[in-house]
Amino acid sequence: MNIVLVGMQWGDEGKGKIIDILSQKVDYIVRYQGGNNAGHTVVVGRKQYIFHLIPSGILHPGKICCIGNGVVIDPAVLLGELDDLRKNGIDFSRRFKISSLAHLIMPYHKNLDQLREAKRKNKIGTTGRGIGPCYADKINRCGIRMTDLLNPDVFRDKLKDNLKEKNEIFKKVYQHSGFSFKKIYMEYLRYGELFAPYICNTAVLLNKAIDGKKDILLEGAQGTFLDIDFGTYPFVTSSSTISGGACIGTGISPDKINKVIGVCKAYTTRVGEGPFPTEFTEDFGKIMRDKGNEFGATTGRPRRCGWFDAVMAKESVMLNGISELAIMKMDVLDGLAQVKICTSYKYKGKIFKEFPCDLEVLSKATAVYKQMAGWPRESNQPSSFKQLHPNARAYLLELQKLLGVRITIVSIGSARRDTIFI
Repeated sequence: MNIVLVGMQWGDEGKGKIIDILSQKVDYIVRYQGGNNAGHTVVVGRKQYIFHLIPSGILHPGKICCIGNGVVIDPAVLLGELDDLRKNGIDFSRRFKISSLAHLIMPYHKNLDQLREAKRKNKIGTTGRGIGPCYADKINRCGIRMTDLLNPDVFRDKLKDNLKEKNEIFKKVYQHSGFSFKKIYMEYLRYGELFAPYICNTAVLLNKAIDGKKDILLEGAQGTFLDIDFGTYPFVTSSSTISGGACIGTGISPDKINKVIGVCKAYTTRVGEGPFPTEFTEDFGKIMRDKGNEFGATTGRPRRCGWFDAVMAKESVMLNGISELAIMKMDVLDGLAQVKICTSYKYKGKIFKEFPCDLEVLSKATAVYKQMAGWPRESNQPSSFKQLHPNARAYLLELQKLLGVRITIVSIGSARRDTIFI
């Protein structure tokens, strides 16, 4: 069984916890896109782990974890994650793999990201970690890949060529002094030596695993509406976050994908700039942000919060081919007198039941809500769907009806045990 796990909103849906749970039942866990601009948080006992690049399935002994070709890698961040695993006594030596085709984030990518954002009038809200410029170089066919670090001559020529162009841009456009060839060359050759035991052709590895009837879990970062094509452009990330990106980012063909599981919160959040039709008022938003601990695992940035948006979630079901839903952070809604679900948008007298592409409509539309009764904070932790408060069950069933997809997992806390399987 080959499963794609995808975020249905603007990321931060709680995919890390579901990946951790599902990892127990598969043989391989693969990250297929994004960079270290996203973080997956997993709580095991009293210990919290935050992963930016390595699949969180690495916490399970015997599971093989891969970083696919669709990911862009900051080697310093990856090295730090590997060191943290060692410090925590987690042996990954024979079960961690990096695609030889994965592109590398270089020091000039990070600086360019930050300088460009500072110069823009209409800011994107980038994390400044160099992800966008790295993907841009990939498309411009001047990117540097993991495999290049294993060939010093090829790496030298590519880096020299890039710096010749980049340093001109830095000096003339941004009045920045530019970068030293020797310093980057020696630093990244060292990374090549350290990562050499893990670098391989992961596409071959994974397809052989499929031929051997192994089970694979494919995980993305961010969410559907940060997709470079289908997201709320230009307030998006720089890669294909939808389920189709799993094939591009791993080398596994579409006919070998068996199931797509969509992950979404019981409400909606987003980080950074961009339209948000169901966003809470400022005061209520702060209350819910503190209640749900809605701060970025990677950046610490506060997340904007709003009611569940069934318009965007239904679009996400269609784009990803989702057959099962995992609803996260249901407990954050405990104690509210009423809850709301956005069923359509209204703009200039027109009702939109499908997600609009027009940025003006998205930015200025009013959300049309279905109001439902809330439920009290549970004194005893429910362990089954039947034990949830009747109003909480009614809310979940309404989501299921609106989206046309069955809910199979409900999360009511951050720990592994705080999970209801339906």
